[in-house]
Amino acid sequence: MSTLARDLKSPALLAAVVATALAAAAGSGAMAADSPKARAAALQALVDCRTIADPTRRLGCYDAAAGRLEAAEASGDVVVVDRAQVQEAQRAAFGFNFRMPSFLTGGGSADVAKAPDGEARAPAVIDTLDATIATARKLNGRWIIRLPDGAVWVQTDDTVLVRDPKPGAKVSIKRGAIGGYFLSVDGQRSMRAKREN
Repeated sequence: MSTLARDLKSPALLAAVVATALAAAAGSGAMAADSPKARAAALQALVDCRTIADPTRRLGCYDAAAGRLEAAEASGDVVVVDRAQVQEAQRAAFGFNFRMPSFLTGGGSADVAKAPDGEARAPAVIDTLDATIATARKLNGRWIIRLPDGAVWVQTDDTVLVRDPKPGAKVSIKRGAIGGYFLSVDGQRSMRAKREN
């Protein structure tokens, strides 16, 4: 396993890498709104080989294009991310004012991605995060809850919980309909919360 692949196992680092890539793409104009499905040139060259009728020339095209794609990935010019990695980045970014762009979710400008057969998939946006509590403490009458991935959530209202949050307790964090987040510990009444880090 490469050092980069090993480092990207960290959800926080993965989210940072995705955010950095997005910033770079936005700065270079690579994220033009009218071309949400634009492919990297190295990948497009590989796909274009399918149009060559002569089998020998087509194979030569595939070999050359695959070599260029592999070199582009090795140099960092192209990053291959699978759906599980996108979902991991979404989980790591949950709670921040950050929206995964369509080129990472497979969708167009809408929140609903299309499957290869044209059928609509579930929305690419995560609305609920279920986890366990790593640590919980109260400061100035409000709970500060840290999750195992390092995410810190801070209570923003005055909701009183019947049972204090404890390490290992189940927590569910839901995105509110008009913004904000609601955090529930072990099925108790939800409290308003915000992501701190």
